[in-house]
Amino acid sequence: MDVKKIFNVSNFLSFVRLLLVIPAWIAFNNFDDTFYRYSVGGIGIFAAITDILDGYLARKLNQITEFGKIIDPLADKILIGFVVVNLFLLNEIPDYYFYLIVGRDALILLGGIFITKKIGKVLPSDYLGKATVLAISFVLLMILLNASRESLPYQILYYVSIILIFSSLINYLLKAFKTLSSGKKK
Repeated sequence: MDVKKIFNVSNFLSFVRLLLVIPAWIAFNNFDDTFYRYSVGGIGIFAAITDILDGYLARKLNQITEFGKIIDPLADKILIGFVVVNLFLLNEIPDYYFYLIVGRDALILLGGIFITKKIGKVLPSDYLGKATVLAISFVLLMILLNASRESLPYQILYYVSIILIFSSLINYLLKAFKTLSSGKKK
């Protein structure tokens, strides 16, 4: 990979998002303190902004790179995975929701590695995958900010995120099979 293609604004934002695990870790170690609980929420808001911004800038500045296709979803998966595991350990999210998020991400990650080895390219994220990550992020953010889980906005986002988890997983599977079958024809 060309070093100039790795060191660009979009990839830098993804890398910053990856590093947000460190302050989130510190905040989770003091999660009983309201300040730290809300700090994790603030980190989540900042992460969501950098996620939206890095994709926009990559397209706008023509900085879409193979490295960016790896680091962007990796940063999402690591940060969200870290938050989800901690919220699960603190009994803040239901077991099945934890397993849905972690299972989806694990399958997509392993499938992505398999596809990359087969075709030599990284399949980029798509809008359905981004929408899923965004919906999950908003649910987690509402939990972190102590929003009522009985409220209509929470309930809507929660169930929409579950629908998106299944939809995006099916979408990724279909894309993978299509990519593999078109690669066999060549």
